Amino acid sequence: MLNQIIRAASTAIHKTIALGWFFRRPKTYGAHAIAPGWRMPGGGRDPDEPASDAALRELREEIGMTSHGLVEPACDLEEEVDFKRDTCSLVIVRDVEYRPKRWSWEVEAVRDDPLDQLPPDLAAPARRWLKAVAARL
Repeated sequence: MLNQIIRAASTAIHKTIALGWFFRRPKTYGAHAIAPGWRMPGGGRDPDEPASDAALRELREEIGMTSHGLVEPACDLEEEVDFKRDTCSLVIVRDVEYRPKRWSWEVEAVRDDPLDQLPPDLAAPARRWLKAVAARL
């Protein structure tokens, strides 16, 4: 129950911050890891931080990555997210081993699904990102 209250409060705070972005239209940068078996953690990064470094950091933070294989920058996409102009860098990370944390403020669940059996409620951005790199998976 407390988890649901915290998530609802966090969502309300985010929407308030996004209202400010409507007027400022900031330029932001993000990186998202696509680790076949589909794991798509991601988050913000500094403009001068390599997308691969940011994607690996997010994998460690969000799913508890313990090791990985080849890291391949896949593409950069320009997107508008919450009134921000975002450069979304997609990074393919192979052979990810992980140990999910027992509880996280940020991640509700960690799942492995085959690419041909994605959940029906998969977010639209995640579907766009997978389509953008499908040939490389």
